[in-house]
Amino acid sequence: MAAPEELFALEERPTAQLIADHLREQIVQGSIRPGQQINEYFLASQLNMSRSPVREALQRLCQEGILVYRRNHGVFVSQIERHDLREIYKVRESLESAAAGRLLDGSLRQIKATCVALKEIVNEMAKQVATSDQQAIARLELQFHSALVAGAGNTRFIRIYRTLAAESRMCNLDLDLSHARLEVLVGEHQNIVDLLEAGDREGLVKAIRRHRQTAVDELVAIQQAGGP
Repeated sequence: MAAPEELFALEERPTAQLIADHLREQIVQGSIRPGQQINEYFLASQLNMSRSPVREALQRLCQEGILVYRRNHGVFVSQIERHDLREIYKVRESLESAAAGRLLDGSLRQIKATCVALKEIVNEMAKQVATSDQQAIARLELQFHSALVAGAGNTRFIRIYRTLAAESRMCNLDLDLSHARLEVLVGEHQNIVDLLEAGDREGLVKAIRRHRQTAVDELVAIQQAGGP
């Protein structure tokens, strides 16, 4: 973990939020693994801070579902079970579909700006396929869908999706896809951009649904391969 002065220098966000944001990123990157305990006292000592903002940060992440408090045991990183995974991706599908519909009801300028942002991400994803950097692709995949949701301009959509994105990255920590599947994944995202650009509402919603279901099937298969 970086030194406190490196983490928090010149930041305007409240200290508890900074700690929460940093911990969340460590968790979704896999530096802190599902099931691992987070010791409030040790973390406060590491950051050279009082325990109050650390405790508040942990409470925030518990509210988000990233951490879980176990009475008489402490705070632990949540472990994503199969039913959690299905719920997360179903809510993502619903939110992305709603955002896409709202976006298509908006201005052509808004649609065009969103498509430009999405195309840049797809291009970067295609570059990463050559190196088979699966974690980079997973991050870009979430950037893509976050940009799609953000394009709708609904702040509550964005806030809810931020938590879903963090949980999704936790699901993807052990993702291992073939090179061919990575290429198909890029194509799926390009198809979503094309449908949005064409204003094909029905096709766009169907593409989002298929994309989400494929992701769930892949992740469930990985969990099953890892045992019950």
